[in-house]
Amino acid sequence: MNYKKKKVITIGVVCELTGLSERQVRYYEERQLVFPERSKGGTRKYSFLDIERLMEIAEKMADGMQTFEIKRMDKQRNATLREKMLKGQINAQFGQRATKRP
Repeated sequence: MNYKKKKVITIGVVCELTGLSERQVRYYEERQLVFPERSKGGTRKYSFLDIERLMEIAEKMADGMQTFEIKRMDKQRNATLREKMLKGQINAQFGQRATKRP
């Protein structure tokens, strides 16, 4: 597993690293922009990728974007990625068939 994906960082450390308040980090979670895991005791656990994401969100917010705009951009980006992946799979499928034929 990639170390950047491991959710091991507490919200306090996230705040120290990002300069965001706990309230801001929780708000971004409420708006479904970040998705921390929870320990058995209910403690939020973040990854390094989450920290990068939080910094990206904070920069966009500082530039005047609203959370709904960020979420809409994410959905568009994910749809584009899904489309590219599907096209790649289709191309790979047809490419394999073309090479198997005499």
